[in-house]
Amino acid sequence: MNCGIYIHIPYCIKKCPYCDFYSVIYDDCSASEYTDAVISVIQSYKGRRADTLYFGGGTPNLMGAERIGKMISAAKACFGLSADAEITLEANPESLRRQDISAFKKAGVNRLSMGLQSANENELSSLGRRHTNEDVVYCVREAKKAGIDNISLDLMLGTQGQSKASLLNSIEFCAALNVSHISAYMLKIEPNTPFYKKRALLDLPDDDEAAELYLFAVNELERRGYKQYEISNFARDGAVSRHNTKYWRGEEYVGIGAAAHGFENGERYYYGRSVKDFIASPLSRTSDGEGGGFDEFFMLNMRLCEGVSLSELAQKFGAALPQSFYSKIENFAKAGLIIKSGGRISFTPKGFLISNSIISDLLYVLESYD
Repeated sequence: MNCGIYIHIPYCIKKCPYCDFYSVIYDDCSASEYTDAVISVIQSYKGRRADTLYFGGGTPNLMGAERIGKMISAAKACFGLSADAEITLEANPESLRRQDISAFKKAGVNRLSMGLQSANENELSSLGRRHTNEDVVYCVREAKKAGIDNISLDLMLGTQGQSKASLLNSIEFCAALNVSHISAYMLKIEPNTPFYKKRALLDLPDDDEAAELYLFAVNELERRGYKQYEISNFARDGAVSRHNTKYWRGEEYVGIGAAAHGFENGERYYYGRSVKDFIASPLSRTSDGEGGGFDEFFMLNMRLCEGVSLSELAQKFGAALPQSFYSKIENFAKAGLIIKSGGRISFTPKGFLISNSIISDLLYVLESYD
């Protein structure tokens, strides 16, 4: 089976106050050394095949088309990326606008994922974002002109000052641009971020209000042709993220770069959160233990709207599933949290809101039975 490749680009112009992903201030010399280190890791692989490549960050477009192109060329040479491989570049609209977007297309990028977060100026300001709606409109237009038709925009839910009306404005903004994919995820206040330090001062929706915003987004996106396929992801026909779906189906992927994670041959691993260390020793990574077990398979697949096949679940469990497990499912189905159809179970949008609790409950039943 073809694997995916994830390359973490840890450079930003300025870190957003809510972000806990590893990143450092962009430096041109360091970016070139980092590119060489990434390529050395790619070239260490022999015989593996890949059909997706994802540049995440950070702000990957800061690397420029030439460096991105070098990494793509190395991946094609060593992993045999086919002509229809999905190659995604995350980008910040403000910095991307100042670049030649067509150069990224020529380098091999065929999918663009941009951090819109909101189409409302007051919400953008509270999130520390510096781009404007005009930046986003320009980037989408120029990307399509260059031949990049597969475009995803991020929306953030549950932010300061957000209402159903302002959220609807953001959704309509995305739909009017006719982008093919939208990621809509809840704001989470992470430790060691500026937002966390001033969390008592943030005027955020309470849990019930945030839940209403999520369900509202699901319905409004669906009305505009964006079908939910994962807890936070919505796509028009043919635009499901092939790379990210590998994660949720428990498939293997090669992780490369400072703070990157990977999953190969049943083992999960990660790189340390240091650009300097990665450049100095790009082949050094740390094992994070075995992956792909039953609990992980169940948890990841339940993130998808298609859910889990009960027969496949029983096969992986190695025995018939206990009646107590089915009884739990029935109770959740009666509560409108789970759907049972065609031998599969999956969450409803309402169920997704408390999915962690439901999954823990179901896994506890199975572990008790075992």
